[in-house]
Amino acid sequence: MNIVIVESPAKAKTINKYLGSSYEVLASFGHVRDLPAKNGSVDPDENFRMIWEVDPKAAGRLNDIAKSLKGADRLILATDPDREGEAISWHVLEVLKEKRALKDQKIERVVFNAITKQAVSEAMKHPRQIDGALVDAYMARRALDYLVGFTLSPVLWRKLPGARSAGRVQSVALRLVCDRELEIEKFVPREYWSLIATLATPRGDTFEARLVGADGKKIQRLDIGTGAEAEDFKTALNAASYTVATVDAKPARRNPQAPFTTSTLQQEASRKLGFAPAHTMRIAQRLYEGIDIGGETTGLITYMRTDGVQIDGSAITQARKVIGEIYGNKYVPESPRQYQAKAKNAQEAHEAIRPTDLSRKPAELRKRLDDDQAKLYELIWTRTIASQMESAELERTTVDIIAKAGARTLELRATGQVIKFDGFLALYQEGRDDEEDEDGRRLPQMSPNEPLKRQNLAVTQHFTEPPPRFSEASLVKRMEELGIGRPSTYASILQVLKDRGYVKLEKKRLHGEDKGRVVIAFLENFFRRYVEYDFTADLEEQLDRISNNEIAWQQVLKDFWTGFIGAVDDIKDLRVAQVLDALDEMLGPHIYPPRDDGGDVRQCPTCGTGRLNLKAGKFGAFVGCSNYPECRYTRPLAADSEAAADRVLGQDPDTGLDVVVKAGRFGPYIQLGEQKDYAEGEKPKRAGIPKGTSPASLELDYALKLLSLPREVGIHPETGLPIIANLGRFGPFVKHDKTYASLEAGDEVFDIGLNRAVTLIAEKIAKGPSKRFGADPGKALGDHPSLGPVAVKAGRYGAYVTAGGVNATIPGDKEKDTITLAEAIALLDERAAKGGGKKAKGKAAAKPAKAASKAAASKAKPKTGGDDDTPKPAKKAAAKKAAAKPKSDSTSKARAPVAKAAKTSAKPATKATPKKSAGKARG
Repeated sequence: MNIVIVESPAKAKTINKYLGSSYEVLASFGHVRDLPAKNGSVDPDENFRMIWEVDPKAAGRLNDIAKSLKGADRLILATDPDREGEAISWHVLEVLKEKRALKDQKIERVVFNAITKQAVSEAMKHPRQIDGALVDAYMARRALDYLVGFTLSPVLWRKLPGARSAGRVQSVALRLVCDRELEIEKFVPREYWSLIATLATPRGDTFEARLVGADGKKIQRLDIGTGAEAEDFKTALNAASYTVATVDAKPARRNPQAPFTTSTLQQEASRKLGFAPAHTMRIAQRLYEGIDIGGETTGLITYMRTDGVQIDGSAITQARKVIGEIYGNKYVPESPRQYQAKAKNAQEAHEAIRPTDLSRKPAELRKRLDDDQAKLYELIWTRTIASQMESAELERTTVDIIAKAGARTLELRATGQVIKFDGFLALYQEGRDDEEDEDGRRLPQMSPNEPLKRQNLAVTQHFTEPPPRFSEASLVKRMEELGIGRPSTYASILQVLKDRGYVKLEKKRLHGEDKGRVVIAFLENFFRRYVEYDFTADLEEQLDRISNNEIAWQQVLKDFWTGFIGAVDDIKDLRVAQVLDALDEMLGPHIYPPRDDGGDVRQCPTCGTGRLNLKAGKFGAFVGCSNYPECRYTRPLAADSEAAADRVLGQDPDTGLDVVVKAGRFGPYIQLGEQKDYAEGEKPKRAGIPKGTSPASLELDYALKLLSLPREVGIHPETGLPIIANLGRFGPFVKHDKTYASLEAGDEVFDIGLNRAVTLIAEKIAKGPSKRFGADPGKALGDHPSLGPVAVKAGRYGAYVTAGGVNATIPGDKEKDTITLAEAIALLDERAAKGGGKKAKGKAAAKPAKAASKAAASKAKPKTGGDDDTPKPAKKAAAKKAAAKPKSDSTSKARAPVAKAAKTSAKPATKATPKKSAGKARG
């Protein structure tokens, strides 16, 4: 028997069918262990020793894998073909070694780029060992993100009350958004004028030409700055005679874009389909894992985390055949197109994202896929086919025109473009973010020295506009250009920024929120080097060198940590007031916009004598009066960010009632009509405003959508009961019978479809009931002499024993499945003696229990797989410790990650030196 380990259960089932009865394919369900989210998990003083902790949810699966290895001949690690996949295989192997589950089995690593029978079978013929360099690169990234998060976040809390955690790459991405906000605020519009003449040829054909020169001088776009100047040129042009000077027609070719990488797929899906990057990746994952085709589950696209742009030769051959069948041979280039990645350190071994079988046309698969899956598959298929099509042939024409007005000579220019052969444009044209579309007008036939007649002259005033805010697509593009982050991390970085309330997405543009801008201002003032684009890109390059086995991972960490901890120490004596003064100065244009009356922007509007300045409170920064407490004027940072209460948005077209934004005891909300509009005993229809949505920016259409909730999605195909979509305290969800399932990022409560809703409900049921709706009874061991029945349970933070309200954690050197009643009683007695449990101290025990709960919450396992999935340390616990320290406000303890590691876990630590690490990885 051969044991194969993959990541997802859906993939396991499919691959097991491909390989047959001599193989057993098991799923790891992603990462099986991670750094505990507490201080001490990475120790810089011990050569960056890392302590790993098995995820409690993965413990059972690892036990199943260990049991299945008994009598097996081979262990085949077949996780995803990227750095994270390599790390998962390594983690599984390390845990199996610790369990002594491996005897003389042969250990192999295989990778396949697509879940098809051919791809999997071919991969099995070419096994290798785990790539130690890739594992080292993973460990370096994971350690860096941990060290930044657990060192910088406590500093933020002490120096900037109300701030949340900061991450290595996430902070740099946030800076891009905030820098753009600052550019917009500092932008001063500039007046300019344009003069465009409508001219006619002797044959009566008309076209437009722009003034580009006068009296021997070139005129650029902004050169005509006043109405008086424009009027002078208008007078001359009205009196002028026009003649064609030159006609220059040049052929041009436009080549198709390369097939999709992770980044370009996210950008195009955002532009063309309106998908958030996280939603794009989730849909792509489903297409990769596949659907049932002819009784066999088959992957529809290749692996979706890649920065390679080349595709397999057989796929190119198939694409050329499809092009010939659909468009004819003239659309097939003489030789196949080969692409090369422009990005630094692109992993060229990875194929671009493409359909596994290009003969599966989008129209044929539409009935088998849900709407979003069908749209994304069509986008991938179209881009892949277009990438192998013939170039488009264009003709670009420039006509220069002379206008003679007495002694003055003025110059005008007309440009146009015509497509002679559409080539790949017959199928696909890449979307754009902010650039203006190329002028595609076709000019009439003209010859040099031919006279022209003026029919009209448009003189138009313009004002320059500030740079546009980033869309999700343009931000991903900019990050890629700067070398910040890597393909697999863009979606998670954007999601983190939105989840933490640092940015908000309005009308498809990212707006920097106050709390995000304060954090960035703090980092730019006191940790500037670590949010510089070049520094972050250079660090990414070093991390890539680790994966190429060019540099030791501990050396990269050492170089980073030495400077970073020094920067932390440098600000340990700064008072909060000094920090606020620096931020007040930096954020001035944002906090204090010009007043309509031209008065002092910092004058207190209440008392008239106080000065407004930045202050910090429990819930973050705000603007307050210097005369406090005599004057208690306060407002949010942005002067225009206050929510307007009782603001009428418009009328509901169905009822004719006003839709109003109101201010309530628990925050702003939307109401349909007033109480007088309803019958006695009937209450007005109300709807809450989702978290992250500004009441001041609400529009009628969105408010009506909120008032339409809850909505019936449809009838469940198996039970016949309705599925309801709604917004709740914890966000959007779908409900079926008594099962509630939260919507994932990218799902929309207003238009989620029945298929997607059924899937979410099924996944929720498969996970089992939430503890909020029924606790796990656990495994009964017997009775405690005084506390009653004793049970063993698998908790969120590890296994424990419980009796009579007393809970005791099971030590790491004991297995929950083998613990005896006597051992459990001893653990419970020890815990009770320390004051644990309801019976030990009655009501007085509530406070320690609550504190313990908060401390435990700090250990919540972070997601992994991104450069910036930084865990949030136990904020309140850290705050209590800070309060207990001397008033010097020292941040020397920001070396928290070097705290005693012995207390964090009994699990073995990763070896420190590169050679040992690599050796271990190679098993």
